[in-house]
Amino acid sequence: MRVLIGIILGAVLTVGGAYLYDSRTVPGAATSSASAQRPMVNWDVVSTKWNHLTARARAEWNRIASSS
Repeated sequence: MRVLIGIILGAVLTVGGAYLYDSRTVPGAATSSASAQRPMVNWDVVSTKWNHLTARARAEWNRIASSS
């Protein structure tokens, strides 16, 4: 049980840390250097994939629940 909680907590901390880092970087900063800070995560893509995953999970749950 502790391992499962540790895995979930680790995933939440990782995603939360990436979100905090990306929210503090300025995406439109006018810098011409190659080392300009860019977001670590494309949150639009994450949102699209998350919506697809939840829709698929709901559809599978409805399919399993209705077959009983």
